[in-house]
Amino acid sequence: MEIIKTGMAGTMESSDIHVVIEKSQEVGIQIYLDSTVQKQFGEQIKKVILETLESMSITNVVVRAMDRGALDCTIRARVQSAVMRAMTKENDIDWGLL
Repeated sequence: MEIIKTGMAGTMESSDIHVVIEKSQEVGIQIYLDSTVQKQFGEQIKKVILETLESMSITNVVVRAMDRGALDCTIRARVQSAVMRAMTKENDIDWGLL
């Protein structure tokens, strides 16, 4: 799947995460995380983001995430929404893919 433009999802509210996904010129997925619970759950949050991108066959992107204590299900939903917006396919969601 191809990232066409920058995609964003989420808010800076408590228990949410703001995710920005951009196309990268470098190979691979780079994740930059700023979280209120970074020391306790930073690696878990990065793992959920990475697994979600891999399940959607997304490669070569930069992810900037500002977390305010989001649960894993919220992180997955925000990453999926940001990807769909970045692919300009927010109205063509394949529910089986999600």
